[in-house]
Amino acid sequence: MDQRIETQQAYWTKWNAEGREHRLSDISRDQQDVVLGWLKAVGRTNLNIIEVGCGAGWLCPTLTQFGRVVATDLCADVLSRARERFPDVEFIAGDFMALDSDVKYDVVVTLEMLSHVADQDAFIAKLAGMLKPGGLLMLATQNRPVLQDHNNIPAPQPGQLRRWVDKTELETLLTRHFRVRQMLTVTPNASKGAMRFVAGRKAKKVIRAIAGRVVERRLAAAGFGWTLMALAEKI
Repeated sequence: MDQRIETQQAYWTKWNAEGREHRLSDISRDQQDVVLGWLKAVGRTNLNIIEVGCGAGWLCPTLTQFGRVVATDLCADVLSRARERFPDVEFIAGDFMALDSDVKYDVVVTLEMLSHVADQDAFIAKLAGMLKPGGLLMLATQNRPVLQDHNNIPAPQPGQLRRWVDKTELETLLTRHFRVRQMLTVTPNASKGAMRFVAGRKAKKVIRAIAGRVVERRLAAAGFGWTLMALAEKI
């Protein structure tokens, strides 16, 4: 796998330009809802927040309700367009692992970035280092058992690093630097196996019409969500 930053940057620039700059998936909306709930529970609107791996900046308007927002991503072209859409956000382009900052934040948000970094231990340590004591990490990442066992996922493209984790692996990564307050899965999704009959795209439309989102919530509570999310407090 080509791990050069330039190759990763080219992949994600194209990915954002063709997708996330134009539309959000149900997966992204569900992640947004969870982060919004966590931020509301903090009960403050003067937070110092950084989003790591912000992509097209789609989450930033949600975050700015709660304070000052800095957002960073690898793709300078994508961020140049994000600045036009969200002028109240400070966008910083470049490799997060090389980012040098003396600022300590109240909250770090990072969605679906963990699986795309070469050194996950170093990444989590750097997130912790950017937080004040007692600061909060709000993290979302792909839930390996669901993607691996219940979905047909294309092979990674050049520049698309991929290392999914399960709940135990994520807990191990986090507990070196954090106290995990909450861990959950959201957005049950399946394109193969028996679970596709309740969590496949077509099946979900039928089930929602009959029972609303009750079945989806139960599947997510049982760990069958596409996304694994964690709220963790810096030790």
